[in-house]
Amino acid sequence: MRLHELVGIDAQARIETPEGMDGNPEVAGIASDSRKVQPGYLFAALAGSKADGATYVADALARGAVAVVAADDAALTVKAPTIRVKEPRAFLARTAARIAGAQPKTMVAVTGTAGKTSVASFTRQIWASVGLPAAMIGTTGVVSPSRNDYGSLTTPDPVELHRLLAELAAEGVTHASMEASSHGLDQHRLDGVTLQAGGFTNLGRDHLDYHADITDYLNAKLRLFTALLPKGAPAIIFSDDAYSDPVISAARDAGLDVRTVGRGGNFLALKRVEHQRQRQLAEVHHAGKIYEIDLPLAGDFQLSNALVAAGLAISTGVAPDQAMAALERLEGASGRLELVGTTQEGAPAYVDYAHKPEALENVLKAVRPFTTGRIVVVFGCGGDRDRGKRPIMGEIATRLADVVIVTDDNPRSEVPGEIRAEILAAAPGATEIGDRAEAIRAAVGLLKKGDTLIVAGKGHENGQTIGDRTLPFSDHEQVRAALAAHAQ
Repeated sequence: MRLHELVGIDAQARIETPEGMDGNPEVAGIASDSRKVQPGYLFAALAGSKADGATYVADALARGAVAVVAADDAALTVKAPTIRVKEPRAFLARTAARIAGAQPKTMVAVTGTAGKTSVASFTRQIWASVGLPAAMIGTTGVVSPSRNDYGSLTTPDPVELHRLLAELAAEGVTHASMEASSHGLDQHRLDGVTLQAGGFTNLGRDHLDYHADITDYLNAKLRLFTALLPKGAPAIIFSDDAYSDPVISAARDAGLDVRTVGRGGNFLALKRVEHQRQRQLAEVHHAGKIYEIDLPLAGDFQLSNALVAAGLAISTGVAPDQAMAALERLEGASGRLELVGTTQEGAPAYVDYAHKPEALENVLKAVRPFTTGRIVVVFGCGGDRDRGKRPIMGEIATRLADVVIVTDDNPRSEVPGEIRAEILAAAPGATEIGDRAEAIRAAVGLLKKGDTLIVAGKGHENGQTIGDRTLPFSDHEQVRAALAAHAQ
């Protein structure tokens, strides 16, 4: 593919070509990391929060880059053709899509603070239940008919994303769901994805170490509806969140087909719910028909996620009767209120990814109806992230749980004890045990008949980042080990 073909991706792009050089070289690939440049590549010099891509142009050219992409105002003199664009990140995403080629024909994306992984997983499961070759890409990795690969990024960078999409298409996948994080949307990582529908779960406090404030955070989420979905595309929006109305308004203003789900939903209306220990019986109305659903997952938030997923599946061609039936066979996403085991007295121990205030509140409220004894919670907060949520989560834990153990999450470069102190300041009566494995063992040792344990914060993760090292650590394994020792 020639450089001039790629320039056409952005109508306002222009090429600067040094005298005597070929201004239209063959382009074999694209990268924004100079270390990943191969001969014939186009290098995207992106301005980042930690480093400026312009610093690495010389390295990219030395590795064989034939051209560079840079912002209109970037101070850059390059001995290679340079594409000047207003938004290099968007150009990178669309170019990565053009070079990679194929992607699954039916793509949907879901955004929100909590529930993205579950909705993406549930949507894939519903598609698969009717025989569609389906996949999902998200926080827990990539799942398709032939792979189940662990991952770490909610929304991969555009080059990696389109490599994955091309692989899935080559595998025969026709339907794929993906998470759309606020970082991914703000950084234009999804700009090259051809979407057929989008979903919204909820909005709460998160990533305020990256976004200026909650309004900036919301606006990043809204890009899915205002910039990426084509006019007329279905927008499946959970109706009962505090931020549902502004999302609905933005989607309607963008010319989308807004379909709300939940107790106030106009597409899938939740009319009645009966909570049981490991399941929920729900009555859902759609298009004049009443569906009695036996959802094998606990918690209002899981029912909300299931309705968004059902809305996405129905909006992409699954018959309503089939989608509703599939809800009764859903499996929860890894580390999302996942039952890991029980004590000999029958006290359940759950692992949950809740690492933000609303998610912790949701999971603690979800287990209260079937906990006849005490709720015991083990949690911490991540380092190098929004510090403001630490006391908020401490207050939530002490208000909604009976026994609180504050421990380490992923301290990263921060001093672990200082993170715990910021939580404990708003958690009177909580116990501090810095070593996470020891904290889990202590919590399991406290369990009596009727109690429920929640180990929150890390969910599916299989490592703990301390300083610049990520050490092997799994809440699942630690809980199982503690239960086994407790049974002796």
